[in-house]
Amino acid sequence: MPHDIEISPMRADRFRSLLPPDRFAEFERGTQEARDLLGDRVVWNVNSTARGGGVVELLRPLVAYARGAGLDVRWVVMDGTPEFFTVTKRIHNRLHGAPGDGGPLDEGARRVYEQVLTENLIGLEGRIHAGDVVILHDPQPAGMLPALKAAGAVVIWRCHVGLDQPNDLAREAWAFLRPYLAEADAYVFSREAFAWEGLDSDRIVVIHPTIDAFAPKNVDLDRQTVAAILAACGVIPRADAVGPAGFRRQDGTPRRIERRARIVEDRSLRPEDPVVLQVSRWDALKDPIGVIRGFAEHVPLELGAHLAYAGPSVEAVADDPEGRAVLEQSIAARQDLPEERRKRVHLITLPMDDPEENAIMVNALQRHAAVIVQKSISEGFGLTVAEAMWKARPVVASRIGGIQEQIVHDESGVLLDDPRDLAAYGAAVAELLADRERAERLGRAARERVRDRFLSVRSLLDYLALVQRLLTTPSSSRASRSAVA
Repeated sequence: MPHDIEISPMRADRFRSLLPPDRFAEFERGTQEARDLLGDRVVWNVNSTARGGGVVELLRPLVAYARGAGLDVRWVVMDGTPEFFTVTKRIHNRLHGAPGDGGPLDEGARRVYEQVLTENLIGLEGRIHAGDVVILHDPQPAGMLPALKAAGAVVIWRCHVGLDQPNDLAREAWAFLRPYLAEADAYVFSREAFAWEGLDSDRIVVIHPTIDAFAPKNVDLDRQTVAAILAACGVIPRADAVGPAGFRRQDGTPRRIERRARIVEDRSLRPEDPVVLQVSRWDALKDPIGVIRGFAEHVPLELGAHLAYAGPSVEAVADDPEGRAVLEQSIAARQDLPEERRKRVHLITLPMDDPEENAIMVNALQRHAAVIVQKSISEGFGLTVAEAMWKARPVVASRIGGIQEQIVHDESGVLLDDPRDLAAYGAAVAELLADRERAERLGRAARERVRDRFLSVRSLLDYLALVQRLLTTPSSSRASRSAVA
């Protein structure tokens, strides 16, 4: 059955220190207009997990800042069976143009999909009212849309994944989902190229994902705190005292690092080791094996660099059944390397028991890294890129998906034209390791680009503008809120 994710309100006043006055005034006007329009309506977000992945990273701050602005915005996570998540992972891979497990999207898959959605709709009975706004995120809850529309809700489908050049695999996923989506009031994509063929263009909206500058994953940390966090979680052990490994939760309460990462390595990282870092789920589309091989084969040993590939504990991400297999393949690929190169590769799985503890570990890793990479084969938007850019780090990333929206090549990062070209990837990393002046210049420009375009207040305003448009059109106006029966 679906369950609520409790999100404490966060006031957006803190953005006054980051945004120009006119931009912050625009935000204040937008939230006031939304309060006046929504009245007692609820805005619901529905997805399939509260841990791991870009959708979760987006939803937490958006819901928190909306609630802090006085809007009744809620987040519900649907339940699912292993068979359901196998089907939806299959859909996810095909939306990226990849075959995944190669299984069918046939009537059997549809029965598995619809059975879980029916059970979740029963769990929402009496909670979502006519006139409410529901945002369904990605393929997992998409099949709920017809029932929610029939009950009088305004329903938006938000697709966080896509492909610049759709192929037959992507169209197969479209064909599976399209019957459920015909009545959507709007379709939201991360970039224009991701919009499906054949959808009503008047209902297509592009909203770029954004990051929260004040979340544990992105809040500023000094060097001593970074060292303390990495020592506490076991990534870079330190014999000498480096200070307390503490952080503040988003609600302001203090917390200490209590859990340790699991690391596959021949020897521990040392504080002086230059680190090349990729932070990603254990997903074949993130190409961990290519990241490992490209580093080992094409980054010269004399640079002294080490690769750290950090992903979440595979036990914690319920909607990604392939994670364990990809991790095991990555371990095997590392093991096959020659000894001198193998000891420079570190595979890190970060605990997910406490999402904010996990986030502060990622933050510390990113701030410690000399170069950050995102060598994905396919990517929806890739917010790990914006996160790295916000830390003023030079980023080497694939010229695919929404990464192209974030990085301007050779101005705020380096884009790889072919993510499968391991030599080009290795050369780009090596150049930044060798030329620290260029690396620092790219990093500074990267942070400013995120400040201008990719902070949470921007996407919250975009969503509020969309809701305002939908609620002020005759077909979407709702005079009352009768319960969904």
